[in-house]
Amino acid sequence: MWIAGGSARADVLGQPVVRGVAAAVMVTVILLRERRSFRDLRSVVLLVGAAIVLALVQLVPLPPSIWRLLPGRAILEDGAALVGADQPWRPWSMSPGATFNAAASLLVPTAVLLLFAGLKTEEREKLPGVLLLVIAASMFVGLIQFSGVLFANPFINETPGEVAGSFANRNHFALFMAIGCLIAPVWTFSGARRAYWRMAAGGGLIVLFLLSILASGSRAGLVLGLVGMVMGMALAWRGIRREMRGFPRWVAPVAAAGFIVLVAVFVALSIAVGRAASIDRAVSIDAGGDMRARAFPTIVAMIRQYFPAGSGLGAFDPVFRIREPLALLKPTYLNHAHNDLLEIVLDAGLPGLLLLLTGLMWCIWTGFRAWWRPADPFQLLPRLGSAMLLLVVLASAVDYPARTPMMMALIVLAGAWLSIATSTRGRTALPALTQHL
Repeated sequence: MWIAGGSARADVLGQPVVRGVAAAVMVTVILLRERRSFRDLRSVVLLVGAAIVLALVQLVPLPPSIWRLLPGRAILEDGAALVGADQPWRPWSMSPGATFNAAASLLVPTAVLLLFAGLKTEEREKLPGVLLLVIAASMFVGLIQFSGVLFANPFINETPGEVAGSFANRNHFALFMAIGCLIAPVWTFSGARRAYWRMAAGGGLIVLFLLSILASGSRAGLVLGLVGMVMGMALAWRGIRREMRGFPRWVAPVAAAGFIVLVAVFVALSIAVGRAASIDRAVSIDAGGDMRARAFPTIVAMIRQYFPAGSGLGAFDPVFRIREPLALLKPTYLNHAHNDLLEIVLDAGLPGLLLLLTGLMWCIWTGFRAWWRPADPFQLLPRLGSAMLLLVVLASAVDYPARTPMMMALIVLAGAWLSIATSTRGRTALPALTQHL
């Protein structure tokens, strides 16, 4: 997943690799017939299952009398009439191949859900540390790219010279680093007391994650990184207070100020040497020249045209080319709406909108319950899951990170953590103080 799961394009080599592995995992799980508990994961299972059903339904051929009722299909109907052919049975989707790819992409979250359901409680509790290692590995790849060394990954469609780690898109990499900023404080203060090596490692990772975001050139990543760090500190506040016991009161504010100054110094140095690409792009932003802003009115018009049926999951590229104004034509193409919340409504219409709202309402309600309860260790994983999902939703408002296999896996993992908010009372959400992540 870490090597081949960083691209959203259907034609990259990484897609058959991660989907093949996911399918093999699912077959193995079924053949082993191991006992798996989905009792705590019902909501996540229903949401993933509904997404799969929606994608498959869009591939079912419909008779012409029904297909004609779908909005926005006149161009295909006129094409058959021009050549004198009878109207064939057609699927709901305007681009069946793209929708089939969207359905196949759901193999990855399904496999992750199956694996999570088979983990013991102690194994689930070690996942934040494992995830932090994966994020750190991607960060080190980004640092190698930052140094000017060409890191060619044959599994993704990376852009030479761009700092994107194990991802094809710098915004997706920046979101990954922001999640690292969220998890690092939780991991740092979840171990044994006075584990100073953890404090040094966690603080160093946060600084490196933030510097990686700066180097990536992602403007949204700047905001997400800061939000992730603040939420991570809030999640780890109980552990921070525990570590501060026995020290004079002035130690905590001095340590916090020192960390902020350290981050500020590194940021200033990055700006001074011209390597803070995210800040450079934020300062030089031109709303009129931003393709996302210029395409927004066209995308809204397309939603109106295809609603309530939608154009078909994954069909944005060919459908946008039908409506693309001459003023937006350029040598490259707009592969997505760069607002996944809107693109879901465009692709899946009213069913997609209802599914999206259901998922968001579940996340908000369950997350509220996890955060509202008194702070104790067993609520830490649900809170961490809700914070991860918040970062993904914020990033999806300006891009499409959830379409990469790696992010799909993280979303399901975060949803699984959030879903156990009401089922772990009496247990801690992270390993005992004598255990290591």
